[in-house]
Amino acid sequence: MKRIICMSGIFFLLLSGCIHGEPAGLSKYVNPFIGASTSTKLAGTYHGLGKTFPGAAYPFGMVQVSPQTVTGGDNGSGYSDEHRTIEGFAFTQMSGVGWYGDLGNFMTMPTSGKLRLIAGKEDGTMAGYRSAYDKASEQASAGYYCTTLTDYGIKVEATASAHCGVLRFTYPAHTHSRIQIDLARRVGGTSTLQYIKVKDEHTVCGWMKCPPEGGGWGNGSGNADYTVYFYAVFSKPLDDYGFWSADIPDTWQRKRQDVTSDAYQQRISQAPVIRDAREIKGKHLGFFTEFATRNDEAVTMKVGISFVDMQGAENNYRQEISAKDFDSVRQEAEESWNRELSRIRIKGGGRDEKTVFYTALYHTMIDPRIVSDVDGRYAGADGRVHRDTSFTKRTIFSGWDVFRSQFPLQTVINPRMVDDEINSLVSVAEQSGRAYYPRWELLNAYSGCMIGNPAISVLADAYVKGIRGYDAEKAYAYAVNTAETFGNDSCGYTPLNVSKTLEYAYFDWCLSRLAEALGHNDDAGVYGKRAQDYRNTFDREAGWFNLRRADGRFEPWADSLRIREHYGCVESNLYQQGWFVPHDIPGMVELMGGKEKVLADLSAFFEKAPENLRWNQHYNHANEPVHLVPFLFNRLGCPWLTQKWTRHICSNAYKNSVEGLVGNEDVGQMSAWYVLAAIGIHPSCPGSARYEITSPVFDEVRINLDPSYFKGGSFVIKALNNSGKNRYIQKARLNGRPYNKCYIDFEDIASGGVLELFMGDTPNKEWGTD
Repeated sequence: MKRIICMSGIFFLLLSGCIHGEPAGLSKYVNPFIGASTSTKLAGTYHGLGKTFPGAAYPFGMVQVSPQTVTGGDNGSGYSDEHRTIEGFAFTQMSGVGWYGDLGNFMTMPTSGKLRLIAGKEDGTMAGYRSAYDKASEQASAGYYCTTLTDYGIKVEATASAHCGVLRFTYPAHTHSRIQIDLARRVGGTSTLQYIKVKDEHTVCGWMKCPPEGGGWGNGSGNADYTVYFYAVFSKPLDDYGFWSADIPDTWQRKRQDVTSDAYQQRISQAPVIRDAREIKGKHLGFFTEFATRNDEAVTMKVGISFVDMQGAENNYRQEISAKDFDSVRQEAEESWNRELSRIRIKGGGRDEKTVFYTALYHTMIDPRIVSDVDGRYAGADGRVHRDTSFTKRTIFSGWDVFRSQFPLQTVINPRMVDDEINSLVSVAEQSGRAYYPRWELLNAYSGCMIGNPAISVLADAYVKGIRGYDAEKAYAYAVNTAETFGNDSCGYTPLNVSKTLEYAYFDWCLSRLAEALGHNDDAGVYGKRAQDYRNTFDREAGWFNLRRADGRFEPWADSLRIREHYGCVESNLYQQGWFVPHDIPGMVELMGGKEKVLADLSAFFEKAPENLRWNQHYNHANEPVHLVPFLFNRLGCPWLTQKWTRHICSNAYKNSVEGLVGNEDVGQMSAWYVLAAIGIHPSCPGSARYEITSPVFDEVRINLDPSYFKGGSFVIKALNNSGKNRYIQKARLNGRPYNKCYIDFEDIASGGVLELFMGDTPNKEWGTD
């Protein structure tokens, strides 16, 4: 046998292991290992690196089948590349998140020999069924994953459809081969109650309840409360199966740190094995089926997943994969990725640059994922089952991150998804009875994670761009209630918190824009005035934004405070957060002392950042607060500096490697920034239709527009004489006519056409100043 692995985008034949030819179409440029590390050591900070997962996924699919190397800690993806053992393969994953993560459910492991009930620990201090794996055999592509478990000699392959996953295990000859499933396992915690039933000689079905008491998102603080339903069909008959059921005392805590403790794991390892039952319910259940295998015998397990009910899981299975084998499902996943990735086609750039680009685009198409079943039913925020075929219910809205780049990207390439997400947020606000939007939503949970009112930005940005497939007045009413529930205090700022003051001011500006567009002129005036609240935390004596007490006095100032992390700020410092006044750049510049002073300070902000752009106290691309800052130069009349720094960031913060993301992927945001910057357009203020023009990485970009929303067919950006050295725009033409603006309106993009950028190796300081 032979194996093929991906190294820097090139496939090499080796001896024995996974066999899978290079994918066809654009999916051949997808490397799911980019960002697949949670290592704080490599990152040099507690936030870690990309935290992506390498497993099989489907575009915006409910199911992701991915290897799990770790349970516990701050490892939201359940996987980190530096680990050398695998404890199983789960059917749900979060992408690029911190706060301990969640999901990672229905963890399945092929084993042989003696039955062990716990995974054990990678360092060997506790024995279990986890296995070392052959890194050389590990392979991942869009919709496919493969590796070899060396302790057992078992090859594992994974693929997925929208609502289902398939695992194929190729065993050596053994009299006691096995598939075992940990029904309680959950990233960041545990399921607290499970049920499983053997339905027939090939099928099991059941559910796993995952409330906050079992940790998970925010170790329970994120309020995630969901049930995963499954319908699993095995190719081998269930002639010799059993369960294990650990008796967890009611007095025991079951959060993240509890379930990974030695005492908890020992309790599970001592659970009785039950072989004389067909169904069982308990606090910590497992299931196994044993069988003899011939050498190289393949055994498959096909699983339908639902967050609605067991019938939903079965329906999803029957509609999507019941009549298909592993290779057919994998091929359909690959074809689906090729269709989705073709929303943007590029020319130019090397293999690595294309891989970085299409992997970034791939990562923007994981979330917000489908959470409704094939029949349109979904679990509502009121705990009831709803059915609506007018939109697709979605989940995982990392608002504080994704309003900046991810949703402005999707308004261009995937407006239907934006409509879906707004309808989904409206449904949560309505069904929950809260009548306001969550800022970070996971399976209907109001997690309270991060700050601000980002759903208002997403709504306003969509509406001003003509994306309006929702009840706009209802959406607006919830936006108003959101702003009235969370915002700056009556004094016009949030005491001792600059991040909240500035971000609430911006979100109020977004609401004023939406109010004006809907004809609510009085509201527009109110929120437009509140958008100026950012001024109230600017300390004129200090010359910068500063912490202000409730009594109106500013905190004592020292210049060193500007780069003190977390001082009056959220995941940033005053230097980084202070640039966030995207809705009123002239007002910000006036406060800061004028254009020349601002340009000097802003240039130093970038020049003092480390070359690799990892976590630092200046331009910190590893986190979101600064993601709009490179485009300030356009707004200040110096577009050549936007061109300089975005090309620098694209080259240094994004690589075709596991360490190729300098910070958490954050549900598509980190990658969406790259996609937009690399094609040459990026917003400086979501909620406005303006996109800043910058230096494209690629010679030609064709954006294929959705004809259901936009009439233009396609929008093309051509960069003539483009190279790493020739990164400065000399002149431009839009649809054949000279164009001297450093920005373009969304309507011009949606109408289709050609933007030609003529590149050179020195800045043209006359272009883009109109």
